[in-house]
Amino acid sequence: MIPRADPTARDTLLESLNPQQQAAVLHGEGPLLVIAGAGSGKTSTLAHRVARLVADGADPRRLLLLTFSRRAAAEMGRRVERLLARLPGPQRASLSWSGTFHGIGARLLREQAECIGLAPGFTILDREDAADLMGLVRHEQGLSGRDSRFPLKATCLAVYSRAVNAEAELETVLDLAFPWVRMWEAELRRLFAGYVEAKQRQQVLDYDDLLLYWAQMMLEPEIAAEIGGRFDHVLVDEYQDTNRLQASILTGLKPDGRGVTVVGDDAQAIYSFRAATNRNILDFPGLYRPPARILTLERNYRSTGPILAASNAVIALAPERYAKDLWSDRLSGERPQLVTVRDEADQARCVAERILAHREAGLALKEQAVLFRTSHHSGMLEVELVRRNIPFVKFGGLKFLDSAHVKDLLALLRWIENPRDRVAGFRVLQILPGIGPAIAGRLLDRVAEGFDPELALAAAPPPARAEALWPDFVALVGRLHRRAAGWPAEMADARSWYDPLLAERHADAAARAADLVQLEQIAAGYASRERFLTELTLDPPGATSDEAGVPLLDEDYLILSTIHSAKGQEWTAVHVLNVVDGCMPSDLATGRADEIEEERRLLYVAMTRARDHLALMLPHRFYTHQQAPTGDRYVHAARTRFLPPALLPLFEEVSWPPPARPTVVATDSTRRAVDIAARLRAIWR
Repeated sequence: MIPRADPTARDTLLESLNPQQQAAVLHGEGPLLVIAGAGSGKTSTLAHRVARLVADGADPRRLLLLTFSRRAAAEMGRRVERLLARLPGPQRASLSWSGTFHGIGARLLREQAECIGLAPGFTILDREDAADLMGLVRHEQGLSGRDSRFPLKATCLAVYSRAVNAEAELETVLDLAFPWVRMWEAELRRLFAGYVEAKQRQQVLDYDDLLLYWAQMMLEPEIAAEIGGRFDHVLVDEYQDTNRLQASILTGLKPDGRGVTVVGDDAQAIYSFRAATNRNILDFPGLYRPPARILTLERNYRSTGPILAASNAVIALAPERYAKDLWSDRLSGERPQLVTVRDEADQARCVAERILAHREAGLALKEQAVLFRTSHHSGMLEVELVRRNIPFVKFGGLKFLDSAHVKDLLALLRWIENPRDRVAGFRVLQILPGIGPAIAGRLLDRVAEGFDPELALAAAPPPARAEALWPDFVALVGRLHRRAAGWPAEMADARSWYDPLLAERHADAAARAADLVQLEQIAAGYASRERFLTELTLDPPGATSDEAGVPLLDEDYLILSTIHSAKGQEWTAVHVLNVVDGCMPSDLATGRADEIEEERRLLYVAMTRARDHLALMLPHRFYTHQQAPTGDRYVHAARTRFLPPALLPLFEEVSWPPPARPTVVATDSTRRAVDIAARLRAIWR
């Protein structure tokens, strides 16, 4: 038993929490499931629980905190430190085992590498590099030259990833998620076997391997006992977003559930396209004997009462869920609105007008958001916002680390870290003029035969077009391989070599060079090259602005976001586009009951992002562009099935534009004569 903290200290920790949160914080060592409704203070509750454990004597080095982003883990650590700083005495906590499933997995795999047949110096492929390797194997197996259309490398990787993370048979995955490639099952099975063998030859792992190897380790009793024995408590945030592989890892760490706390909300499970399954949180209590304790956080600190009443009613129609009724003491007479508009063009004009009206009433653009089911739904609105000079930031698009020049520099560092990484090596060598796949392949074969890449490259005759650049490149490889400059000076050395090549490869070289300076600044925040490459691959920033500050120079900007990207966020005013059948639920997600239920949860997530003002937009017509002589046609759209007639009293129904007032025409007896001619003469006097 852990010793009890001083009662005064415990009271200090609990004073800001409501009774349900306090119960979660004070729970003992048995398995615990915290169902945390939207806006219910989930993060605060979890941080207080960690702080309470440390205050009661738990060793923070024996706490494992699993989150879904490195930033979430860092924020949790900061919160715990702030909480402990308020207590009397020298309590301090450094959560040395706090991070994402993938990040913690990478760390454990490096520790256990020699015991499980991995090279300790393995490198990690990001999604694009993994797809490139899949493409190489696909080509080697002759699958790229068939008369029939074989799935492209990205589709192949998606199938592979879904099968791994869902712990499902390939046949099942193809039937449920990729029926259009079902006829290629035998070829895909052979391709995936070749892909796994290629990764093992090159000593590289992809994202999925970080979980797969970890889960496989947990099947070995000695390794599982050693790793699980390191931790007295395992706490998992956003448990509704876990896949079966992650659930298997958790079970392997703590088979009896002792010390396990999971926090999540089944009503916000919206990531099945990543192989996440709502079954993990629904089935969690039954994994243990006795069953896990279930505590529900129902007090919402975000939204007004009417918004919560409508949101509760929407999710209450789900056939299987943990019962909860969110409530708030934030009273308001304003119901959420159902705004009917003629078509998407009117929807764009209406939303823009309402956003400006909110702004004139004192609500900054940053406090407003427009949410949508799919990224392209905002296209017409974006045009309207530009026309009205309303600046906006859209969550989506090309990520910073996906840009070609940044990937080039990262590939160079990855290849030096692991010279057997052929995907990285192919990319680096083909930066040089005159080197194509064939020459790059021969050079990589030479490197793979020896231990020193500098000597292997120096002994190879360079192609004529690369001859002038070859000595500097070989010298750079040697310096980086020997770690001559140390970290992070190695990044500056690599950038100095690459900068002159930017102008030859890209028209906007100056802007790209600035990105590389930013990358160098990011690198300075990591202790080593290996740590930099691992963590940046596992949790990449979405843009330079993630590290550099505000991305726009404008005084203010509106937020546009898909609902998936908006999860965990909140705004004072929220508009949700296209709340009609065919868009929500998407017509691509109505094949099975579980798909439809996830679409219901998407609407619930969108609605619960709003604090004070919520508007659901209902376009009446959608135009379909035809090439027929009859021109453009349209289809009528019906209000989403998730808002049946019984729920309508919870909303205010309005139309846009509002009906015009009748024009009053003056009669002869009331009409006053106006001397327009006199006005025109007066202009020039």
